[in-house]
Amino acid sequence: MIDKKFIGYQLKPSRLYIDRTRLQFFAKAIGEQDPVYVDQASAKAAGYPDLPAPPTFMFTAELDSGANEQLLNDLGIPLTKLLHGEQSFRYFKPVYAGETVDVQSTITDIYDKKAGKLEFVVKDSRVTNQKAELVAEMRTVLVVRH
Repeated sequence: MIDKKFIGYQLKPSRLYIDRTRLQFFAKAIGEQDPVYVDQASAKAAGYPDLPAPPTFMFTAELDSGANEQLLNDLGIPLTKLLHGEQSFRYFKPVYAGETVDVQSTITDIYDKKAGKLEFVVKDSRVTNQKAELVAEMRTVLVVRH
């Protein structure tokens, strides 16, 4: 069982520079068809200062920093037992190529179901830009099978 003492645990902060080429690659990888996500001229014609980050792009900050791997290690969760349970996003400001975002995540709940056969870890994250403005909040629910 995952120790509930980890409720309140903060992952190391993650910083991500929003690179234009990476945004284009990500947009293509998720099948985004809107040209504002891959073509700078289209983005500017639509009134954006540069390419906007696709909606789920913020999730990559912690993936790149290694914070998620550290979380699994600290909580003793083997990757072979892990399922992706849920993910949600709330957006407050757009993020564009050339900006930098910081992600700070906290474990806000740990609970089990089915007499402990399934454990759930809830991670809430705040994403701020280089001006320290809140741009997004994310929630991830990890499921551990026993």
